[in-house]
Amino acid sequence: MNQVLEVRRRAADATVGTDRVETLMLEGELGEQDLLQLCDELTRKLHRGVRQVVLDFGDVGHLNYRGVKPLMARAEAFRRTGGDLKLSGLSPYLAAIFRAAGAHDTFEIYPHMNDARAAFALARAPFV
Repeated sequence: MNQVLEVRRRAADATVGTDRVETLMLEGELGEQDLLQLCDELTRKLHRGVRQVVLDFGDVGHLNYRGVKPLMARAEAFRRTGGDLKLSGLSPYLAAIFRAAGAHDTFEIYPHMNDARAAFALARAPFV
């Protein structure tokens, strides 16, 4: 799969609480088929009980806009189960592709994957 998941996949535990935040580090040129395979992997994670995922696009140069809508559907599926799918590392070019595909309001976008991971911890923090 075009070096998307096999080369740079990393899952790590969150530092707060018992919920895991999994980070998928993507790279290269992501075609429609690559993004559909990513969506299949996200569905498998959801079925295994993973609820919090960060997709890091820091090393992605281009992606096919046709793969954005299936990603939007996966984000909604994560939210229906009490989780979320956050994006990080989008270049201005990639952000424009997401906007053009109609995903500007669907995802929380962070400059760095650590910011996205921290957002999950902040969402779980009790208010005082």
